[in-house]
Amino acid sequence: MPPVTVAQAFELALQHHQAGRLAEAENLYRQILAAEPRNADALHLLGVVAAQVGKHDVAVDFMTKAIALTSNFPEAYYNFGKVLFESGRAGEAIAAYRQAIVLQPNYAEANANLGYALRDQGQLDEAIAAYRQAIALQPTFSEAHNNLGNALRDQGQLDEAIASYRQALALKPDLPEAHSNLVFILHYHPGHNAESVGEEQRCWNRQHAEPCRQFIQPHRNEPAPDRRLRIGYVSPDLRDHVVGRYLMPLFEHHDRTQFELWCYAGVRRPDAMTARFRSMAGQWRSTLGLGDQQVAELIREDGVDILVDLSLHSAGNRLPVFARQPAPVQLSYAGYPGSTGLEAIGYRISDRYLEADASEMGGGNAECGMRSAECGISAQKCTAGSASQIGDSGPDIPHSKFQIPPSERVFLLDSFWCFDPRGVDVPVRALPAMESKVVTFGCLNNFCKVNARVLALWARILGRVEGSRLLLLSPTGSHRERTLAILRSLGVDESRVEFVVRRPRREYLEWYRRIDIGLETFPYNGHTTSLDAFWMGVPVPALVGELPVSRAGLSHLMNLGLPELVARSEDEYTNLVVALARDPPRLAGLRATLRERMKASVLMDAPHYARQIETAYRAVWRLWCTQKPA
Repeated sequence: MPPVTVAQAFELALQHHQAGRLAEAENLYRQILAAEPRNADALHLLGVVAAQVGKHDVAVDFMTKAIALTSNFPEAYYNFGKVLFESGRAGEAIAAYRQAIVLQPNYAEANANLGYALRDQGQLDEAIAAYRQAIALQPTFSEAHNNLGNALRDQGQLDEAIASYRQALALKPDLPEAHSNLVFILHYHPGHNAESVGEEQRCWNRQHAEPCRQFIQPHRNEPAPDRRLRIGYVSPDLRDHVVGRYLMPLFEHHDRTQFELWCYAGVRRPDAMTARFRSMAGQWRSTLGLGDQQVAELIREDGVDILVDLSLHSAGNRLPVFARQPAPVQLSYAGYPGSTGLEAIGYRISDRYLEADASEMGGGNAECGMRSAECGISAQKCTAGSASQIGDSGPDIPHSKFQIPPSERVFLLDSFWCFDPRGVDVPVRALPAMESKVVTFGCLNNFCKVNARVLALWARILGRVEGSRLLLLSPTGSHRERTLAILRSLGVDESRVEFVVRRPRREYLEWYRRIDIGLETFPYNGHTTSLDAFWMGVPVPALVGELPVSRAGLSHLMNLGLPELVARSEDEYTNLVVALARDPPRLAGLRATLRERMKASVLMDAPHYARQIETAYRAVWRLWCTQKPA
């Protein structure tokens, strides 16, 4: 292959590949393959390139051919497992990883990825064992410590998960994924509060965002307050995911004459909803295989005016991109209610119940709906319109103690969430207790929200409601026995508890037909699961906390016109739930009317939701226009 040898071409291709120059690497691999059609290494690495840009079918084809040429190729089996997993074929991926380990027993990375695939399949004990084997083989494997933390978190072992994240950071301080996992898990832990969460967010900003300041450049966007704006959405979850389901009503009702939508999508498993998002976007950019600096440069070149983070510190976030400030205005929402803590993200969207007490609802600036110590726009100059105005102060609702970073302004909506069942039609069933004469409590939240304090509170309720039962969503594993042991120690016989595993959405919604009352989790309330419960006629009384994630139940119930189901203390919550369980006619009435309440509320008013968010966009843009340096 003149003028260079195959070996020289390979060396150059690997240099391009390692530097992220995928097109150049692919071209050289193909030249090598043209010269040597049975070159397994070239086939394998072409598969790797295809996988990096999301072409999973192509990647599978290349890697299958590579493996067929040689039986002793553990690296190919390893990467084949990665591609199979990202293609939604986790069972086959597990087999590929196991074969890689058979061929190379000390393959720490294969053990770690085996753990990842096992976790995806709900095999948490096996996943934890695989991660621990990877760590035993390579004790400094920071990513394995991080992923072990994720599996421990799924089992509700929050202290152990936190220890794993901290160990990952001790080994590799510049691992933002592990630090984001640490920030996120503190929201779930009953031993942490707004102050400790805020401190960890500030630590993340110092460790991972401040070094990126060197990449920030002046913005060339035209500072015209009323022109059509280019909105960039950054997310790995533009798919059938809770974030995707909340975002879809906004996309469907966006005013395209005022806003141009650009998507920066890291979607590894695209589906029908991904295709729908793509059809509605003005431009669609896949960020798969791109580093943070590459994504930031792409956004800057695209001339995005407002860049929206849809993940915060949840999985797959691209916060290091935002730290580079590729757009003049940056904003976060949707992933979960709260702050990123990044100084580079100046705004976030929340709602009036998540942030303020009843006497303060409506925001600090009645014209723009933004709440901050210093809005920066006087009421006379701001014409954005109000995003949150109510005429009645409502009941006595405790104030959120969450501290807003001084660099951040909050735009308050009527509801942080917009619910849409997305065509899954599961009718509401009559109250189960009317037929069985036994009250069934249920919680279908992510199991990591179920901690010892939550179980103790639930045990009090079960102890006071004779014959009642508890239905819990949980992966299989040893954590189920730990849960039962805690409940037994609190006087709850295990025969009263039933576990179910995750199922497709229709089957999941059908479980609510067996539940009379939904039980709340704290400090991280039910969010999507509670909205699903209401849709299925199941009331979920709220226990209000201090963090925004601890006030989701408050927001839902206030917007449903059910403030009487809001509790301010554990004792009040217990009494409220027990009284509701002892009042079947009231339960039956809620069962029959909750769906209609939802339809009539702001929780399902997609046009209103879109207009409020667009009002926020226009307000923050106008503010930037007034402050942009000449």
